[in-house]
Amino acid sequence: MKEKRKDLVEKLFNQGYINTEKVKEAMLKVPREEFMPPENSSYAYLDRPFPIGKGQTISAPHMVTIIAEKLELTDGMSILEIGTGLGYNAAVVAEIAGNEGHVYTIERIPALVEKSRENLNKTGYSDRVTVIEGDGTIGYPDKAPYDRIYGTASAPKIPEPLKKQLKIGGKLIMPMGSDYYQELVLVMRISDDDFQTRNLGGVVFVPMIGKHGWPEGK
Repeated sequence: MKEKRKDLVEKLFNQGYINTEKVKEAMLKVPREEFMPPENSSYAYLDRPFPIGKGQTISAPHMVTIIAEKLELTDGMSILEIGTGLGYNAAVVAEIAGNEGHVYTIERIPALVEKSRENLNKTGYSDRVTVIEGDGTIGYPDKAPYDRIYGTASAPKIPEPLKKQLKIGGKLIMPMGSDYYQELVLVMRISDDDFQTRNLGGVVFVPMIGKHGWPEGK
């Protein structure tokens, strides 16, 4: 599996998805197969998403690297993730943020909360990643403000509570749009009331369900 992981990372580097050494090292270190359903673990280093149950998916590795690079993570950052899934994205981000950084990640589906905690524990990230069960669209005020916030599901618009929980100078990345067309959006907080927004390109993600997202059953 390590050779397959190395081959995939080299491919992502050559394709321009990986641009920094920190992202490359994190992708080399985090074992994606440990965050996959057992029936699909042998396919962990194909660059594609996979279903993980409950209508959710684990993102394709190239999408994980796009978000990680655009977040411009540095050591010691406090990061909020919306949509834990099985914990892979959070582990990669935690690896980049280092021992002094911390990822708080919110998952609404109890079965995925339990499984992601198991996965993060067995891979050694449970001390740097806290999994919270709840509605990710309202964020996690207890540990706000955050240096970085990102979502692994698509919202109709950027939830206001998440913008309020972002530090001045911080960055938020989230897919935004409908079933038919979504953009990956980068939001930078300039001051208390001023935000700059930039589109990073078209993407396809599952819907973000919650009070400030899509309704249940979407």
